[in-house]
Amino acid sequence: MKTSYWRPTWGLIHRLYTRTTIRTPNQLRLGSQTSSFQRSLLALSSAQQEQGSWGSRHSKTFASFPTIAATVFATIYMSCPILKADDETLEPPKYPWNHSGPLSSFDAAAIRRGHQVYKNVCASCHSMESIAYRNLIGVAYTEEEAKAMAEEEEVEDGPNEEGEMFTRPGRISDHFPAPYPNDEAARYANSGALPPDLSYIVKARHHGEDYIFALLTGYRDPPEGVNIREGLNYNPYFTGGQIAMARALYDGAVEFDDGTPATTSQMAKDVVTFLAWASDPHQDERKKMGVQAIFTISVLFLFALYTKRLRWSLYKSRRIEFRDM
Repeated sequence: MKTSYWRPTWGLIHRLYTRTTIRTPNQLRLGSQTSSFQRSLLALSSAQQEQGSWGSRHSKTFASFPTIAATVFATIYMSCPILKADDETLEPPKYPWNHSGPLSSFDAAAIRRGHQVYKNVCASCHSMESIAYRNLIGVAYTEEEAKAMAEEEEVEDGPNEEGEMFTRPGRISDHFPAPYPNDEAARYANSGALPPDLSYIVKARHHGEDYIFALLTGYRDPPEGVNIREGLNYNPYFTGGQIAMARALYDGAVEFDDGTPATTSQMAKDVVTFLAWASDPHQDERKKMGVQAIFTISVLFLFALYTKRLRWSLYKSRRIEFRDM
């Protein structure tokens, strides 16, 4: 006995769409409280009944499962509203970053100034465990400058021949020192809040650079009716509006080597550029390789087109005749 399986046809799909958009008498009897999910299931069952005999009940149920699942998923997805963590949280505005274009690169001077802001302001609470001093060579500092900065730090190393730990001057292969020995000490010093590591903070936050810049420059007095808990600060760009980190950037907090005025917005822009570079230090090399790859592929495409049209076409269009001798 040959079993016939139920398969959806274009006519069934059209009737299903029509029944989900136009109310049938059966749906009218359900009243105005009928949900779109119920209407979709009713339309699907009515359309299946009009198809006639589809074989055994088990085969029909198994074959119709993908259509039912797709209908349920589409109905739930279209009917559910988009939820936000907090309606009072502001979305950061979009800023035209110089390094965000497909052919643009990082500003070396901005990375240098941003590192100065991080070293003098942010490094007291936040770590950057994935960045070493050697990563700054050729980007914002020379090798001699990077060595001098590394030697300013005392790094615990060991054990030595006697099995004891010792301290030594830093090397360019060392990573940036952490402000706290462990997470428990960091929480204790910050009223229970753990300062995040900033190595990949731009990639780890939604809206990336825009969010961090808005967060650093968005501190203000809370509006009327908003109660801020003790030890927290009001920032409308942070989820919930209350953040444990106090405002860190003030005009003149850092003196730049190139003489750039150290305003709050300038320091925020530079440190965000530095953090964006730290999150993706190979961005410029990747874009350069992309341009080279596109150029190479274009040349190969023109060579292939020339071969196809002017060389291979002679063999493709020739005519061979066999004559009787």
